[in-house]
Amino acid sequence: MISKLDLYKVFRQVGKSGSFSKAAEELYMTQPAVSQSIMQLENELNIRLFNRTRKGVTFTTEGNNLFDYVNSAITLIEAGEEKILEFRNLSTGELKIGVGDTISKYYLIPFLEKFHNKYPNIKLKIINSTTIELCSYIKSGDIDIAICNFPIEDDSLELIPCAEIQDIFVCGERYKKLISDKVSYEELTKLPLIFLEKSSNSRKYVEGFMISKGVNISPDFELGSYDLLLEFAKINLGIACVIKEFSKEFLEKNYVYEIDTIEKIPKRSIGACYLKKVPLSLGAIEFLKIMKE
Repeated sequence: MISKLDLYKVFRQVGKSGSFSKAAEELYMTQPAVSQSIMQLENELNIRLFNRTRKGVTFTTEGNNLFDYVNSAITLIEAGEEKILEFRNLSTGELKIGVGDTISKYYLIPFLEKFHNKYPNIKLKIINSTTIELCSYIKSGDIDIAICNFPIEDDSLELIPCAEIQDIFVCGERYKKLISDKVSYEELTKLPLIFLEKSSNSRKYVEGFMISKGVNISPDFELGSYDLLLEFAKINLGIACVIKEFSKEFLEKNYVYEIDTIEKIPKRSIGACYLKKVPLSLGAIEFLKIMKE
């Protein structure tokens, strides 16, 4: 005898396919068996769920309402079954990580390599975007975890700081005289400034700090690429606000020079975030462990 859950699985597939015959193919059942299952469910619920036409089937109003609940419930069951499978030594599965281009290039790659070497059968899907968009992707379920620039103000997310970073200002040869003494933020605003675009979390953090000190900025260049900040400073287009830990090569090779400001911008963190109310997959848990090693 077919179970109630199986009836709902048939119902969901018919709803998705819009056809008894197509649903039968997807479920590896005969078409009469699919038709009988739908009739049984309709009898048990005492309501018609589908309109039968020559071109296939369409939902009745009641069927359409029921489908939303059934689809959500079965999706949750399938997610639970998938999590159980993951416990088999992480031999299968997928880990979806959201990250910005800069953090991916200068911070995340070694951890991705370690995870892949340890769990080669886990597929890694990397989605690049801004911090704001990544937080949205977490909530929609498009990614499991995000590696972002902090701070993030969102009570629905669990935040795990992983590394400290320091925002600094750098210049090229033309402005090298600035490094001989401490410079105020007021003095910097009189020079051509190079910042990331306004939507970036890094820009918001630094600009917010400077405003708190009574200093407003009006950058001459607003860029969408972190690497361009360094390149623009290198060719003497102005003073760039960059992350010290991600600028080591340019600083060590004297392509750019760090400007010593009177007051340092407070350090902040790079970290992982995920939804508080949704349990992490085993793959995500293992990845976070590797990041903390």
